[in-house]
Amino acid sequence: MPMMQTLLELVDGASAPHRPESIEELVSGLSLFLPILDAVPTAAIFVKDLQARYLLANRTLVQRCGLKRLAPLLGKTSAEVFPTHLGPGYTEQDRRVLKQGVILQDQLELHLFGSREPGWCLTHKRPIRDRRDAIIGLMGISVDLPSASGAHPAYRRLAAVEAHIRRHFGGPVTMQELTRIAGMSVAQLERYCKRVFHLTPRQMIHKARLEHAHRLLLTDMPITEIAMRCGYTDHSAFTRQFKMLTGLAPRRYREAAGRAGPPPAYAPA
Repeated sequence: MPMMQTLLELVDGASAPHRPESIEELVSGLSLFLPILDAVPTAAIFVKDLQARYLLANRTLVQRCGLKRLAPLLGKTSAEVFPTHLGPGYTEQDRRVLKQGVILQDQLELHLFGSREPGWCLTHKRPIRDRRDAIIGLMGISVDLPSASGAHPAYRRLAAVEAHIRRHFGGPVTMQELTRIAGMSVAQLERYCKRVFHLTPRQMIHKARLEHAHRLLLTDMPITEIAMRCGYTDHSAFTRQFKMLTGLAPRRYREAAGRAGPPPAYAPA
């Protein structure tokens, strides 16, 4: 998504004379591009105000909120339109960007796909500043994580790395192990993983662990045990990482997800 990435950087890094006077001025200008943004089926693109409410969104995002038109989405926060185990986390993330000026880049997180099922995406969010350098809103894009590039010359070696992560994510997975399996240096492994899997090796580890944690949180297994089964040394480390990728602590995520229906019982092995 090079065009949107460049646009995000321009909005955040533009010199004062080229910044918008108000968020309304920016939205008015971006509205001209909405037909083009509507044609991107694998990315949710949006602009929000200082209260984290939607001011502009492309068709992909509208549909993923379960809506048919943009109008009902406008003026609402993510917490009001997404499921309770996802929406509040997005809004909390928005408020960090708006209040602290945080820039999110390639943030791996759970999102909602067109099927209304959760899936993985890479999110970018940047604050929008006016000519006086005050934050007046935010722009963002959440891009669906693409499939691995099987045509890449290094694919087979990196597929072995991914398979190792999938088999051993419940314990320590070191970069030394992964570089040995791939027959590459750390720098090469980082570079080629980004090209083939669109993730760094550490993101691949987190993704495998959090996918398993997501499934286990839909059972009644104790959270401390889930943390250990997913390769985390303690409950707090698991909570920090899970909240970073979903926006919610594991307990809150479980409670919110459970409202959609009773979780299956966990039978100890």
